[in-house]
Amino acid sequence: MAEISASDVAKLRQETGAGMMDCKKALTDAGGDFDKARILLREQGLADATKRKGKEAKDGLIHSYLHAPQPGLPPRIGVLIEISTETDFVAKTEDVATLARDVAMHIAAAKPVYVSIEDVSAEILEQERELARKKVEGKPEKVLEQAAEGAVKKYAKTFCLLEQPWVRDEKQTIGQLVASFAHKTGENVSVRRFARFEVAEALD
Repeated sequence: MAEISASDVAKLRQETGAGMMDCKKALTDAGGDFDKARILLREQGLADATKRKGKEAKDGLIHSYLHAPQPGLPPRIGVLIEISTETDFVAKTEDVATLARDVAMHIAAAKPVYVSIEDVSAEILEQERELARKKVEGKPEKVLEQAAEGAVKKYAKTFCLLEQPWVRDEKQTIGQLVASFAHKTGENVSVRRFARFEVAEALD
């Protein structure tokens, strides 16, 4: 298996605009071949969806979702989500409304903390790596680094919205779901931010 470095992942991310984890998976599947990895990302609708030259997501919509434990009972979970688009025309479409609703329902169920792995502080990620290294202390350096990167991937799937498997279809991540909508509309469509509230939830 080809060794995939962080710099390789960063380079492919810069070229395609796809997510970090998606770039790493594409490079791994392509055996480290950049051209093949780029093609794989395009086939999955992940490349260029968020990297359209001169096109910024300056429009969009705010969607709210309330979840009650049973019919007739008051809601106990609420979600606000902002979906960004390039134009108000796309923001008004049923496709984007559906995306906002699906992602908001996922947030209610999966409890993400961040939008993407890029939002997590370097200190937190390094703590996760260090904990993983200590669990395999004494092993070869390659094993230590594999454990460290595995810990980051696990953390992302647990706490980062775009890396989480979609609760309605775990074969795809939320990032892939959003990318497929972006590909369908032909615009830069993304999740800009969200807030999740739950009754009696502990506050930091």
